[in-house]
Amino acid sequence: MHDANSTSRITQVKLEEVKKVTTYDLSKNENGFLIELFKDFDGKKTEVYLTAAKPGAFKGYHKHNIRGSRYICIKGTMRIILYVNGKREEHILTSNPPMRLYIPPHVPTGLQNISDEDAWLINYPDPAYDPELKNEQVDYTQEELERSLKH
Repeated sequence: MHDANSTSRITQVKLEEVKKVTTYDLSKNENGFLIELFKDFDGKKTEVYLTAAKPGAFKGYHKHNIRGSRYICIKGTMRIILYVNGKREEHILTSNPPMRLYIPPHVPTGLQNISDEDAWLINYPDPAYDPELKNEQVDYTQEELERSLKH
């Protein structure tokens, strides 16, 4: 957070390009997109982004080794599937009522759009996404996660 006396505060009107990335499932099928909503003042780390999923689409499974996630659904309905301490749990997020779901690091996570419209989640990662961090995200298949529950 920057205080009111910070030298990096906004001092003029400007229009900025934002990065939009098409996303794909493990079978290489397009499942939505991601838009960087807010970068830090250096423009290196993503502090807020929107992830969108097509109706019925699934995104995941992955875990972050450093970052936690704060999800807020602003459109549609998303099922958030987590593997926490060897157990599967699910959370439903919708825009009404709006709820924030915090997911700490090291929790494998999947997102499934269970509505008949695009679903949008805003994420405030903690710490911010840093493209210079290598091996911070680990991807899994559901079979790998289910097999780990049996051991």
